[in-house]
Amino acid sequence: MSVLEAKDIAFSYDHNHLFEDANMRLFQDDHAVLVGPNGHGKTTFLKFLAKELSPNKGSISWLPHVKVGYLDQFLSLDDDQSVETYLHDVFEHLFQLELKMMKLYEDASTSDQAMTLINHASDIQDILEKEHFYQFKSKVDNMVQGLGLSLHVLKQPISYLSGGMKVKVMLAKLLLQDVDVLLLDEPTNFLDKKHIEFLIQYLNQFKGAFLVISHDVYFLSSIAKTVFSIEGKKIEKYKGSFDFYLSQKELRHAQAEKAFKEQQQMIKKEETFIQKNLTRASTTKRAQSRRKKLEKLVKLEKPHVKRTYHFDFPYAHRTGDVVIQTHDLLIGYNEPLLDPLNMEIRRGQKVALIGKNGIGKTTLIKTLLNEKSALGGDFSLIDTVKIAYYSQVESYDDYETAYRFFRGFYQDVEDKFIYQQLGSYGLDYDKCHRPLKTLSGGEQSKVRLAVLKKQPSNLLILDEPTNHLDDAAKDALIEALQEYQGTLILVTHETYFYEAICDDVIELYA
Repeated sequence: MSVLEAKDIAFSYDHNHLFEDANMRLFQDDHAVLVGPNGHGKTTFLKFLAKELSPNKGSISWLPHVKVGYLDQFLSLDDDQSVETYLHDVFEHLFQLELKMMKLYEDASTSDQAMTLINHASDIQDILEKEHFYQFKSKVDNMVQGLGLSLHVLKQPISYLSGGMKVKVMLAKLLLQDVDVLLLDEPTNFLDKKHIEFLIQYLNQFKGAFLVISHDVYFLSSIAKTVFSIEGKKIEKYKGSFDFYLSQKELRHAQAEKAFKEQQQMIKKEETFIQKNLTRASTTKRAQSRRKKLEKLVKLEKPHVKRTYHFDFPYAHRTGDVVIQTHDLLIGYNEPLLDPLNMEIRRGQKVALIGKNGIGKTTLIKTLLNEKSALGGDFSLIDTVKIAYYSQVESYDDYETAYRFFRGFYQDVEDKFIYQQLGSYGLDYDKCHRPLKTLSGGEQSKVRLAVLKKQPSNLLILDEPTNHLDDAAKDALIEALQEYQGTLILVTHETYFYEAICDDVIELYA
């Protein structure tokens, strides 16, 4: 039985058509993934399903009473709320039942209808036991630890958490809920390998349906039993594993390419015949007949060609030998996150900064950039340093566009240069002038990477640059970072990525 049907979906931003007559059905036990290049509408389509956005045409129909859980990484949280309160909200209806039960027992002690009240309270207690209410604390603890958070985080205000930790907390709450369908947009972006395995196990044991967006091939291969692929503004279904999808897609692409070329040749041949014979009295009827047939012909969409990217991080000038040095540096907020740090990063080193989420990688970077004060100790940056920085999280106002964002960094360049730079990163004119919030996560990342293309540096700091990027963009980023002549500090949770680039690894421990 299908729990969802998306029918004849059409959607466009200005002149950019993402979907045209796209269809999809999700069945109640489908373990499915949604794939496609950056900017082709994956997140947009998930927002349709979550009823956060409406298509221009078509319908989204859910089976009545189906409970849907949706992970949106751009959702904002109440920073004043504690993590524990936020997570316990999942069980609020059970807490209310418990309060009602306790009131019934209390009233029974002074009521003439004591047995009736006690029986009612007993029924509620049966419900609470059936819902495993009395095990909820261990359930919360297991989920929090499984996703890589320490239990002490539960008592902290959400405002104290890093961007990655906030996403983990949102994911934990979603997985604690009793839902029939999970919609997950890039759930592994801030998970370490061990915690990705935890999520894989959870999803493989999940009794309902899920639809997941991710660019992590290992993760997709481990969970997918069905693959939905955005191709030619439509959604193609591949019933099988992710490896099956890859082989079948290659075959389908070759067939589609052949059919497209053959149709184009036929159209060219017919147009030539019509042009030559339309004005001749002896052949005009044949030419008119062929023109009518050609006008009615359903033209095939040109198969999508995998985009290639070229990232560039220009080198400023040579520095001295020791670029960064720390002396018993303490980082954190109210309390230190780590023991005193003593480290040295030298000219030309390419260093991967790793450690579990929330350990303090981003906090260390912000401290070195003087965006945050140290709690103790000190550090020094060589005076000839010129820094280019890609932050893990960037916030945009409702009117911020890719064009305005780029222009904010470069006041004196011509518009033509901006469009060329953004165009080389996959953004056409229309996308340059759309609100950044409406672009995909991958497109937003590419806009921010494009800004660095004209910022010469000798110290490049990239904090989780691969989040949301498709494979083609990641490969191009690896190549650019291998060619970079300066010193590099790279934060990433993708082992293969930093191993392809970095000479050294600094792992942070609590």
